[in-house]
Amino acid sequence: MSGSNSPTSDVTTHLLRKDSSVTVPLSGDPSEDSHPDASRSYGTIPSRRRFFGRPSVPRRTLSQIPILNSLQRVRSSSFSATAPFSPGFRDLSFARLSTTRPISTYDEPLQTKDGEAPDAVAKVNGIRVWYSSFTSIDWLHDAIKDSVRFSKLRRRKSIRSRIRLVFDKSLGWIIVTIVGFLTAVVAFLIVRSEQWLFDLKEGYCGTSWWKAKRFCCPHLDEVYLTGMNPLEELCPDWTTWPRSFSSNRSNTEDQIVGYLSYTLIALLLALSSCLLTIYLTNSSTFVTRKEIASVANTTGGLGQVFRSSKSTPEPKRKIMYYAAGSGIPEIKTILSGFVIRGYLGGRVLFTKSVGLALSVASGLSLGKEGPLVHIGSCVGNIVSRIATKYENNEAKRREILSAACAAGVAVAFGAPIGGTLFSLEEVSYFFPPKVMWRSFFCAMIAAITLKILDPFGTGKLVLFQVTYDKDWHAWELLPFVILGIFGGLYGAYFSKFNYYWSKNIRNRTFLSRHPIVEVLLITFLTSILCFLNPYTKMGGTELIYNLFAECRTGSGNTHSGLCVVDPGSFERVWPVARSIIVAMVVKAGLTVITFGIKVPAGIFIPTLGVGACAGRVVGIAMQWLQMRDPGLFLFNACGGDADCIIPGLYAMVGAAATLSGVTRTTVSLAVIMFELTDTLTYAVPVMLSVLVAKTVADALEPKGIYDLVIELNQLPYLDAKHEYLWGNLQINDVTSRDAEIIKLDQKNTIKSLRAQLLSLTSSGADDSGFPILRRDVNDDGMRMVGYIGSNELEHALSLVTDDTDDEIHFHTTYSHPLASSSISSLQGFGQGAMPLDPFDFTPYMDQAPLTLANNSPMELLHQIFVKLGARYVVITDTDGLYEGVIDKKTWLAFLSDLEEKS
Repeated sequence: MSGSNSPTSDVTTHLLRKDSSVTVPLSGDPSEDSHPDASRSYGTIPSRRRFFGRPSVPRRTLSQIPILNSLQRVRSSSFSATAPFSPGFRDLSFARLSTTRPISTYDEPLQTKDGEAPDAVAKVNGIRVWYSSFTSIDWLHDAIKDSVRFSKLRRRKSIRSRIRLVFDKSLGWIIVTIVGFLTAVVAFLIVRSEQWLFDLKEGYCGTSWWKAKRFCCPHLDEVYLTGMNPLEELCPDWTTWPRSFSSNRSNTEDQIVGYLSYTLIALLLALSSCLLTIYLTNSSTFVTRKEIASVANTTGGLGQVFRSSKSTPEPKRKIMYYAAGSGIPEIKTILSGFVIRGYLGGRVLFTKSVGLALSVASGLSLGKEGPLVHIGSCVGNIVSRIATKYENNEAKRREILSAACAAGVAVAFGAPIGGTLFSLEEVSYFFPPKVMWRSFFCAMIAAITLKILDPFGTGKLVLFQVTYDKDWHAWELLPFVILGIFGGLYGAYFSKFNYYWSKNIRNRTFLSRHPIVEVLLITFLTSILCFLNPYTKMGGTELIYNLFAECRTGSGNTHSGLCVVDPGSFERVWPVARSIIVAMVVKAGLTVITFGIKVPAGIFIPTLGVGACAGRVVGIAMQWLQMRDPGLFLFNACGGDADCIIPGLYAMVGAAATLSGVTRTTVSLAVIMFELTDTLTYAVPVMLSVLVAKTVADALEPKGIYDLVIELNQLPYLDAKHEYLWGNLQINDVTSRDAEIIKLDQKNTIKSLRAQLLSLTSSGADDSGFPILRRDVNDDGMRMVGYIGSNELEHALSLVTDDTDDEIHFHTTYSHPLASSSISSLQGFGQGAMPLDPFDFTPYMDQAPLTLANNSPMELLHQIFVKLGARYVVITDTDGLYEGVIDKKTWLAFLSDLEEKS
């Protein structure tokens, strides 16, 4: 095995594909990845004539399906991508591979130390190893696994066992309590840091430099905190940068110094956030303990191949930055059963939290509410590791992640009920009643904790939480519908423009190779466009608060000039409306090019800001119309009340409409708005505008912004809400008949199985496995005996003598003591005698694979993948003979092609 050109060396080198940073190039044109966007968009499969052909027509191998090649490229990126920004972490990855101690398998031993008999269900289901990155989990196996674990607890009758049972039932509630508390603490630190950094662009507190403007000058109302008033006179403690350099400059010189300091600090903040994101969350630097166990303990030939292959040139792969963006599309994909190791780890949590405060404070057109969902999920993932019940069960862990998402929205908007519904409506894939209760409890704990911490010093959970004391009128439904139409139009075209910008400009120009330059250019452009307009210069949450605010007669608070002194005078109204319209256009344009840059960035606040601007303009127009013609029949219900119309209410309705148009959320968004206003008085206007916006947006662009990001990033997300028209398609049209199989009537050796494993993974189907077949005694066909996943086979091969002709056995009846031992105990034997037969792979075999007859309806197959969460389905003919196999990624490719053709 010393020669690098030997066949065995090629095989074993690829066997290290996910446990090291060494990969074997995919079949096909090696230049395919030479362009940043060379891989086709997720969902592309071969033409219908080739893919949907008759069974007798030769079928393409899995390596010829472009989508599977794309998924293989994405999967390999975490371990093989050339990281131009982080050579230090690359060396760290190699160091971890050589020093980490081996761990046990994903499943616990079937037989306990006290000699309890193995569970029959668990024996048939087989032992599994840890899911590797960029593969899908087996929901069925994890459900069986938890059922077996809980049954063992209930069978024991001792007092200690009963206490353990009670603790086990309470463990989920304990974990979500900790998650809710920690999520609120992290959110508090982010909000306080962001406030101080944002105000640092204008000046600092002379008496206490660590205080933000609102805490340095607590006696001032919000009207004085926006830069529109002479702060030097109203708050001597606050020192602006022009005054700190010289107090004798002219007004023009002060403006220049203020602009230069504002721009320079904004660039430094954005640059810091971008550098943290690129250097600390580059996907090629993430090699986790669970993925390197088998290689870390491999000896002999495999270890030699690994050591000799580190100097092999690595193919260029697509790189992901885990802390960039909002994280909601990736969280949706993870909760649907996809594994991205490291995405919810401690390093990403730190980078996302610090980077989010920096990026928001830089003044970029982005928000922190969406990334708080990712941060909450990171907290949930880390806390769930304290219990093996969740640590060793990916499906159970996703219950905690759903609750953590609800907590993230709860601290973002101060809306625990809305957070729970958002987790149900938008993020979660599996949401039984038990998860809903825990999510609500977790969101409640997060909201209570944030209320106690009081991040804004006002007693409110969010800065733009407002209260109205006026009711709405029936005739106002017309402008509310108009705002709903605007929200739908904006949401659809914003999604289209952002998708076009990301795909054709960001990914196909020099910006793809220089993400730091892109961040600096957009920050500089934002500083130029936003410095002079007071409504674009202020923070997103402050802008929304002022737009939502109600103008009260006799109050000295004009909310940054938004409260018009004489609303009936066009000369007074137009300058305010013009400034708001300019702010709306600038915010909308900047958000299109900002969302997707390599910094933590959310979409909620910019979208709410655009909608609030539009609503405020409509409200001001309606107020002006009423003051000009109070006798108009529309205003009869006002009864001569000059304050009959509330422009802030129109702003709230417009904000809800635009956010619904962009994200396509409905119920959860409406409830969030109810919680923000502390009343149900405006339930009908919000509900109406949200429904109209979603209807219009769906008609123009079927996919929301999160679904488009999933498509752009080629994430294998199976949408359970989408309906398909199957037409004349049959299961035979998608069945892979040429998939790799293991025949029991042939001699299966270590060498032959390694060759088959290499062939399978090289084809891009490394998330699949091998049907184990025997020849039917009464027929020429093959019958199913079992199924072994590629990860399980690779792990089992790594424990036996390297590259020999020793025969591997699979038994049809399960009676092997190997299932009673963990893999780490097998590895612990070292050079000593091993009493168990390591060449018997029966313990890794699923003896009851999910099968389906080839004449079954297509909808039944689809529901098996959606409702049961199957990784694969074995297809048989009507006599039960093996026909082929369909794995989840192949099914996703098939559905994407079907959607395009329809």
